[in-house]
Amino acid sequence: MNDQLNIIGALAMDLKRVSLGLDRGSTNMADRFWIEALKRKSEINTSKIPNYIAKLLKNLENKEDKEDLLMYSVLLQNYAQKG
Repeated sequence: MNDQLNIIGALAMDLKRVSLGLDRGSTNMADRFWIEALKRKSEINTSKIPNYIAKLLKNLENKEDKEDLLMYSVLLQNYAQKG
């Protein structure tokens, strides 16, 4: 479970970086961290996490809404730290 929490924490940071990149107009930065976020998302075993976290991950399909990405980042970070 610790591995899953570490991956979720790293995903949260990647999402935050995507949101910041979009906010600053740095699409190269946002694109780079979006690719990293998708890699991390694929590493998560959804059978080992609560359903509400799995549902959040399922909703991570669009990188265009920076506010949503920042919200997901905070929610995932809180879960990873609560661990």
